[in-house]
This record gives sequence, C-alpha cells and structure tokens, in this order.
Amino acid sequence: MQHEEICGVPQNTIYVPEILLPCGADMYSWAVNACDQFTSDSSYWQEVARIAEGKPSAYHIIFPEIYLKDNPEKRIADINQEMYRYLAGDIFSAQKGFVLVERATESGVRTGIVLAIDLEQYSFMQEDKALIRSTEATVLDRLPPRVKIRENAPLELPHIMLLYDDVENKVLGSVRRDRVLYDFDLNMRGGHVKGTLISNAEEVKNAFYSLICGMSDKMLFAVGDGNHSLAAAKLIWEKVKKGLSREEAETHPARYALCEAVNIYDPALFFRPIHRFVKTDKPEQFLKGWKICGASSVGIVINGKKTSVPFPEDIPSGIRLADEYISEFIKEFGGSADYIHGDKELEALTFGGVGILLPSVEKGDFFRLITEGGNLPKKTFSMGEGNEKRYYIEAKRIK
Repeated sequence: MQHEEICGVPQNTIYVPEILLPCGADMYSWAVNACDQFTSDSSYWQEVARIAEGKPSAYHIIFPEIYLKDNPEKRIADINQEMYRYLAGDIFSAQKGFVLVERATESGVRTGIVLAIDLEQYSFMQEDKALIRSTEATVLDRLPPRVKIRENAPLELPHIMLLYDDVENKVLGSVRRDRVLYDFDLNMRGGHVKGTLISNAEEVKNAFYSLICGMSDKMLFAVGDGNHSLAAAKLIWEKVKKGLSREEAETHPARYALCEAVNIYDPALFFRPIHRFVKTDKPEQFLKGWKICGASSVGIVINGKKTSVPFPEDIPSGIRLADEYISEFIKEFGGSADYIHGDKELEALTFGGVGILLPSVEKGDFFRLITEGGNLPKKTFSMGEGNEKRYYIEAKRIK
C-alpha cells in the first residue's frame, strides 16, 4: 500500500513497473540515443533515420530535439500514431520487474537499474525537500514542447538517469540476476549494452531505502540527466490526477516514470565541467571587468592564452556569479554566450571571444551541495560524452 513506509520513505517511491521490450526486433536498429543529444548535428540524426528506416525502432516513437521547429505538430501526431500501432501489433513483450543495465562505453562499464519512480515524490522546485530532486535549475521555457509531446502519448521511453549515493555499493550488492533480456551493440558509436532481469526487486527497493535511513534531509535520488523530461512527466501527472479518484490515482500508469538509477560512485561515470564562452570583440574588457573573488581560481582564455583569475571554493556559487557577470557584460557591450564541453574545444573558440574554464563538481560533494543549496546553476556539469548518454530501449505504458 502507498501509505506504508520503510525508513520514512513511502514504499512505492520506487515502483516495480511492467516493462515493454521489443520482441524479435533488430536491437541495433531499435535502440536510439537521447533526444537532446547532437542537436546541432543533422548528419547524426539523418544516419539514425537511415538505420531505422522500415524497421521497428525507438527512433519512430521519440522526438529528436533537433527537429523541434520542423513541423512539430505533425511529428508528434505521427509519433503517437506509431506508438498505438506498436501496442496493437506484436512489437512488444511485457515483463514486470527491474532491469540491470551494463553499458560499455569508452569510459568503462557503467551499471544501472531501470525502475519506476513515483512522481508524487519528485519535485523540480529548488525550495522543495523532495525524496527525488532535480540537480540543476529547470528552464521553464523548455517544458511546454516536452509536455505537448507527452500529453497524448500512450508510451514513455526513458533517457532519464537518476543518481544515488552509495559509496559502499549496497544496492548492486543486493541484486540477484535472472535471465538476460538483451545483449547487443549500440548504433552510432554508443558501445555495447546488456540488460538482465532482476529477480529480487523488493529486496533491491529496500536496499535503496536503507541508504537514507536516519537522515534528517532525505534525498533518495538526484536527477543527473533528463530533468526536463521528468519535469514534463510531473506536469502531465498533475493534470491527469485531477480527474481520478484516490484509488485510481494509486495505480495509474502516468503516476510512475521509468528511469535508470546509477550509483554516483560508479567508476565509469565521470562528471565533466561545462565551460562558458562569450563571443565578443572586447575580450580584454571582459577580463578587466572580472570582479569575482575567492580562495580558488579559474582560467580565462583569450586568443588561446590562459590567465588565472580568482574564483570561490564553493563551485556552484562561483558559477552563479560568473553567469551573472556574463549576462551583465553582454547587456552592456553586446555579444552572445554559449556552453562548451571540453578544454580544447573552448580554447579553439577563444580567437573570437573569451572562454572561462570552469572546475568540475566532485562526486563526494555532489549530494551535499544539493541538500545544502538546492538546485545547481544551469549547465554546471555533464555526465559523460554525447555517445555515452542513455539509449532508449525499454518502454512503459502511461495511458
């Protein structure tokens, strides 16, 4: 029952879902990278479309964000129609349980657990002390298109990755493996993935809950990737539940969102900083106007040459101050700002502006920073490279 609690956590905060997997499909063609990746690289998505052409594929039932301005209403209608066609045909087989996902990438083998979470226990509001919290500020302008994509969809496919804090690896240590559900190479240099049914889902749930037993500020999961998709799911659920009785709301499929949970200490999970670049013809003026203080330092790069400037030891505070200064500078002197992954990639741009080489948040500090200060600034960190992001494989009904 929903009101039962373990370690002060409602029992169905983690929910054992009925997972839909393609039956007999070519998995190389089926699995597709997260929709918010490679949004400036049309050739990437053109190649994905070629691989998926004429075959059952997640590509046909997700909305790559590179196409958000390309006749979105028709694309959404086509996606919904294809979802219903897949459900009416023999595309899917159903399996209730959790899935142990072992993903081999250039960074190593990352291990996660596909499960569902109760959206009643999730919030993207900075001030909320929810059991499941966003990690970065949610950009409200990004939510309407995602809500529109989801509101009439009968299925969800997750690219959401949740992080949990398990330095002793208790959760994965509790897992008992059942049969292998899939084992294949991913397209577009995504590496390899293996999914195994977990035979003791309830035990694993309890292992998760034990991580926060006795804590005064209970945060079970932090959203690492896909926060805007999860926020859209939350908004849809808030709308759906208004038309339900209390009993209907307990088990309605839209209440539970499919995600993959990964231990923040997983050796193949790397936090990388997201640098700032300001396109301007007054880079020296930017450097001269830097008034941020602190006991640490960062590099400002102009024409490939780095200058060390003061920066707070509290990384989120420093990033907030840097973003505020960038906004003030652009307002006064013109220019534009961008978010850049990779030191070399940033340095290459600095012949047309100024770059700020920001530091990375340490894994051991991550959960503390969220519980003490709430959401981190937008674009504080990235988890892995684009081809290491979660691929759509599993699906779940939401209608």
